[in-house]
Amino acid sequence: MERVLGIGGYFFRAADPEALGAWYRDCLGLDTDANGLWRQEPGPTVFAPFEASTDYFGSPSQQTMLNFRVADLDAMLAQLREKGAVVADDVQEMAGIGRFGWVTDPEGNRVELWQPA
Repeated sequence: MERVLGIGGYFFRAADPEALGAWYRDCLGLDTDANGLWRQEPGPTVFAPFEASTDYFGSPSQQTMLNFRVADLDAMLAQLREKGAVVADDVQEMAGIGRFGWVTDPEGNRVELWQPA
């Protein structure tokens, strides 16, 4: 049986794609080329459908949430705050899974940051 090998891309609408791409580059360090190609570091990826009524993604109109793995959650959240990003005050820890924090991009999308255990 054929199977998928990994996530090949994440595509989303933006009112100002260039500015939003710059925010992800400048605030999160997402190093993409001119075509959006990003060679990410190896590691786990979670694929998990949520209940339609979840408030975990922030706004009920947000249908998906991007989750980035980070090496040091506290340092990343501090960096984002220094750049004026909207960072949630709470940090969540799940035993054996890791720590989670959240930032909202300039177009209102809630993004999860995960420091694996």
